[in-house]
Amino acid sequence: MKFNDMPYQRVAFDETVQQYEELETAVRAAQTPEDAMAALRALDDMGTRVNTMYSLAYIHSTKDTDDEFYAAERDYYDEVGPKLGEYAQKLELAFLQSPHRAALEREIGPLYFSNLEIAQRTFSPAVIEDLQEENRLTTEYQKLMASAQIGFDGKTLTLAQLSPYHRDPDRAVRRASMQARADWMLAQSERLDALFDELVNVRARVADKLGYPSFIELGYDRMTRNCYGPREAARFRETVRAHIVPLAAKLKEKQASRIGVERLTHYDDAFEFPDGNPKPTGTPEDIFAHGKAMYHELSPDTAEFIDFMLENELFDVLTRKGKAGGGYCIYLPAHKSPFIFANFNGTSDDIDVLTHEAGHAFADYQNRDVFPSGLMSPTYEGCEVHSMSMEFFAWPYIEGFFGPQSGKYRFMHLSGALTFLPYGTMVDEFQHLVYENPAMTPKQRNDTWLALETRYRPWLDNDFTFYGEGRRWQAQAHIYERPFYYIDYCLAQSVALSFWSLCQKDPNDAWSRYMRYTSLGGTQPFTQLVEQSGMPSPFGSDALQEAARTAAAWLEANEV
Repeated sequence: MKFNDMPYQRVAFDETVQQYEELETAVRAAQTPEDAMAALRALDDMGTRVNTMYSLAYIHSTKDTDDEFYAAERDYYDEVGPKLGEYAQKLELAFLQSPHRAALEREIGPLYFSNLEIAQRTFSPAVIEDLQEENRLTTEYQKLMASAQIGFDGKTLTLAQLSPYHRDPDRAVRRASMQARADWMLAQSERLDALFDELVNVRARVADKLGYPSFIELGYDRMTRNCYGPREAARFRETVRAHIVPLAAKLKEKQASRIGVERLTHYDDAFEFPDGNPKPTGTPEDIFAHGKAMYHELSPDTAEFIDFMLENELFDVLTRKGKAGGGYCIYLPAHKSPFIFANFNGTSDDIDVLTHEAGHAFADYQNRDVFPSGLMSPTYEGCEVHSMSMEFFAWPYIEGFFGPQSGKYRFMHLSGALTFLPYGTMVDEFQHLVYENPAMTPKQRNDTWLALETRYRPWLDNDFTFYGEGRRWQAQAHIYERPFYYIDYCLAQSVALSFWSLCQKDPNDAWSRYMRYTSLGGTQPFTQLVEQSGMPSPFGSDALQEAARTAAAWLEANEV
């Protein structure tokens, strides 16, 4: 079904509560494993309906943040979602306590129930009002960022529309555009500080009511981290600081020399080549035409997938006024359809829509029939392996997107994969420090960010007041909206770099392992998914260092 033909109907609170209660009764009354399984299937069916309607409301509200109807629907789900959590928790507890649990585990595996146990810890009726407040604040942040109307180059631009100017070959244009962005962000600083204060406080309050030592432990449980914890994440960050930061510093030193500046500033950081960064050739229609050809050549599975996506118009990629920033892939279970949202801006980022986000969508499509649906996708770092690895599997087809600039794109892409790791781990450490010390003032948070910049990105000059005050983190939506969802990108990048390295030796073997990884969906924890696919764990002693050394050698041999 085409996206615009998908019907939307608000999920009625009272009706859904009644269904939860009836299913709980059915689970507790189940006389046989078959009865319990029938209740689990009924729960899956209900979740399909509820999640589809929520996802439709979310998509429409981000397609146009000024749409009053879907803004109201989003507000409605922000309000009733936590209330429904009480009834969902009771039903999940009934499954956990069922005398038929062992029989169900033999059929669907134990992970589903392990994840339910984690979910049980993250909710109590006592925190419903706090969760509603958290939802309201994160929605307000998204609307605030989408509201930007910045005068530049004789136009009125959103943040997404301003982005291409940050990579203009004319350094004066880059500087002016970044100044415009920084000035707009600085003008919102009072509200951004207040929003984050409120978010930190409400999250700390929820953690306290649920009996956690701090929000850090609750944050990990919310992410369903079922195979590693803060200690392992800290060791991974240390690996990045010890081995990747020095390598990234060398790459950035070469970049500065290449573009003819003494020291990189924020308006130089994304600018790679003196004659300009590689840009896609052709129109958005041309990009999608080559994307279709690419996925048809890559494998029969990807061919079927891209045809489905295009025939059902499951992309919204053009930037416009009122559209939320960023990009995402979301799944519509009633239609077994992924949906990709992005903001084309004429830069190489546009190709990420057909590599990164399509990697997510491909995994969803491959696992659309998994039961229960809670095992369809792994945890977030596992999902990011789908997307970040797909970026590298697209390398043999890059000429169709970039033509004679393809060499520059590959160099920039691989170099960027390495230099992203310090930033990503810095975001993670910042969040740990913030939630270890929730009473931090706004200035203390900014000072903390600046101190981390010197450890993780010492090559960067924090110019302009917004950056000089240590406010760069306020532009990172994940910090406001999805706490602790950022180390996931770094862990996944480590695995993706290993896939890239294998591609250089045996691309068929690499694709076979990727398909093995993807076909497992979320039926195993992240570390086991990596092991089962035959790839090295990012928590291993030297997996990241080895992939980074291979990448650094390739960059040295292929410097543009």
